[in-house]
Amino acid sequence: MHTSELVNNLKPSETLAAAAKARELRSKGIDVLEFTVGEPDFITPQHIREAAKVAMDAGHTRYTAATGIAELKQAICDAFNRDHGVSYKPSEVTISNGAKHCLHNVLVACCEPGDEVIIPTPYWVSYSALVELVGAKPVLVETKEKDGFCLSPEQFRKAITPKTRLMMLNSPSNPTGGVYPVDMLEGLAKVAVEKDIIVLSDEIYDKLIYSGHTFRSFASFGEEVKKRTVIVNGVSKAYAMTGWRIGWTLAPENVSSAINKLQSQQTSNPCSVSQYAALAALNGPQECVAEMCEEFAKRRDYVSARLRAIPGLSFAEPGGAFYVFFNVSSYFGKPVGGGEPVTNATDFCTALLERAHVALVSGDAFGAPGYVRLSFAASMESLTRGLDAIEKFLK
Repeated sequence: MHTSELVNNLKPSETLAAAAKARELRSKGIDVLEFTVGEPDFITPQHIREAAKVAMDAGHTRYTAATGIAELKQAICDAFNRDHGVSYKPSEVTISNGAKHCLHNVLVACCEPGDEVIIPTPYWVSYSALVELVGAKPVLVETKEKDGFCLSPEQFRKAITPKTRLMMLNSPSNPTGGVYPVDMLEGLAKVAVEKDIIVLSDEIYDKLIYSGHTFRSFASFGEEVKKRTVIVNGVSKAYAMTGWRIGWTLAPENVSSAINKLQSQQTSNPCSVSQYAALAALNGPQECVAEMCEEFAKRRDYVSARLRAIPGLSFAEPGGAFYVFFNVSSYFGKPVGGGEPVTNATDFCTALLERAHVALVSGDAFGAPGYVRLSFAASMESLTRGLDAIEKFLK
């Protein structure tokens, strides 16, 4: 049976592939220390779980409006105004089946085949694939570790061509954990207005910010910027709700209308029970978020200190999210782990998994050869054992 070239040319998600390799070894009885998947290792807070049970018992188990329930849309608007001082109307909100679904919706709604989409590297593995799925062209712009892996306004301006339709921005970043400084975001915003470019701002990690860093939503730099911004966010990271699959977009009304029309044909609605759980997350007590962020901060400090103590490794300090993205290229050509020499980051991760039973994700998947990503969304005990194993592997 024939399958389309579009899908045949699509690469599988490398983060999920790395997790699958770890599971395969684990199924053989091998104790694998896994730091691949980007999800909190905490259970969803109790008041949110209870709200889901109440919703089920109340009969909220049927279809909802295709783009989400009115109460949750209003809660999203209220929360955004509370957190960022920017007002949106419920008609500018679309609730979808997770942030990845939102990203695809935005690209389909805003891009034509042949359009160019600027993506700073390193970037989350699905960005370029989703752009290609709509027939647009990813334009990858390299950023540097010394600059905190941030795209400068000058780089943004230089990458724009007559075919540029959109730029994808992610702060805090997956995979680097980098947080864009406010002045740099303001510079990017000025270029977006001047050149009339849409900015898709993926702000899914906005509540996971560490001391010394400040988060600023891209839509907060004035009305002209807001007119050209589509915000993507959700409950998965901040509230430990990855499996509930609730994300949303905040966008100008004409863009939201286009997304709504698309989603009405894609899916009947986001999960009804999950929507009521998300409503409880946004409207309920927020101490759970602060507690998780405090624990992540401890882990970040521990992992960073351990990695700094290993010769030949370097990284930009993660100011948010729960990743450290470190450079291992100084070990290329060397027989790490007592085996054959490795020549790239993918080889490095394979050797680390097979010889030391530690699972990381290669930077090749994120458009950054020479780097690897470690997720510190894991217990301190696991992180200690994992870093001990990495240190021994590199010796």
